Amino acid sequence: MSSKMVIRQPQPVMIRESDEWGSGICDCCDDVPECCFAFWCCPCFACITTKKYGQCLCLPLLEIFGGCIPPITMSMRVSMRQRYGIKDTMCRDCAFATFCTSCSWCQMSRELKRRDIQVVLVSAKNT
Repeated sequence: MSSKMVIRQPQPVMIRESDEWGSGICDCCDDVPECCFAFWCCPCFACITTKKYGQCLCLPLLEIFGGCIPPITMSMRVSMRQRYGIKDTMCRDCAFATFCTSCSWCQMSRELKRRDIQVVLVSAKNT
């Protein structure tokens, strides 16, 4: 009597998330320590969030040379919206990046945590 081991690899599945942000721009109570960190040391927090997103760690530091609108914060918001299919406008991205920079970075960090999908081996069985 012989038996074969059959292992099925997980197939890529695209889970359709909501087309809205997972939290509001002012939902700092969802993660108070993170929001305190972003408020007191926004450049450090922005660098860490950018690295988690898969971009260069020091990218947010380029905003030191920016003008009125923080270009990196705005471009990260736009990029994240496109990656996750979040509906919003560039006008709102611009307003949040300019007037609510720390809150904007907190919102993006919460979104990264919310949309972090782990790949798990589904099944292995003897036949």
